[in-house]
Amino acid sequence: MTSKTRVLFICTANAARSQLAQALLRHTDSEHFEAFSAGTVPTQVDPRTFDALSHLGVSTEGLRSKSIDEFRGERFDFVITLCDKAAAECQSLPGAGEVLAWSFEDPVASTKPDAFRHTLHEIHERIKMFVLVKTKR
Repeated sequence: MTSKTRVLFICTANAARSQLAQALLRHTDSEHFEAFSAGTVPTQVDPRTFDALSHLGVSTEGLRSKSIDEFRGERFDFVITLCDKAAAECQSLPGAGEVLAWSFEDPVASTKPDAFRHTLHEIHERIKMFVLVKTKR
């Protein structure tokens, strides 16, 4: 049994935000955290997600779009939703310890030129703070 803190990131399509968050948490502190991601209505990972992560030197190994159904019956210390739609749909996820709602603009739907890098940066800042706060015991 692992003593790592298990974190599940959820957004609607599991195409960008939750993938970025999963990869960034893994990159930032894989010693203390185990990161997972899923979507309420999964599609596929947007190629720009991989580009943004690679640009930052973050591993994209094993990233794929998956449904929260894959994690039914699993226990998570934190379930973090990354959009309002997922937050509304995941109020009562069984096996969730603490549920946090972080809201980030969807870079897939954005018309901003650097939407993916911008979202990556915003999520990275939030994750660094989360790691800082949750590893102070």
